Amino acid sequence: MRLKWWHGALIFALFLALLSPLASSFPDGLERVAEDKGFLEKAHEAIFNLIPDYVMPGVGNEILATILSAIIGTLLLFGIGYGLARVLKAKKDEA
Repeated sequence: MRLKWWHGALIFALFLALLSPLASSFPDGLERVAEDKGFLEKAHEAIFNLIPDYVMPGVGNEILATILSAIIGTLLLFGIGYGLARVLKAKKDEA
């Protein structure tokens, strides 16, 4: 099997998922602005949470739960992007 550029990109993204517990625990930019401006409490909860707070539910070790959630999220988004690219390429080939 010949490696393509996206194989390397996927491997790199999964490697970064292993480093996810090292990410900053401080709020992101939008959340920080909401805190500073005093409207964070007006935020609504999401309709559903697949992986709430970026921690895999049911896993006792928080570091492992964070890594698993990052890997699952990476694979899920990669799968959606790959599937969409295949569909669009097939439509382009038909035309």
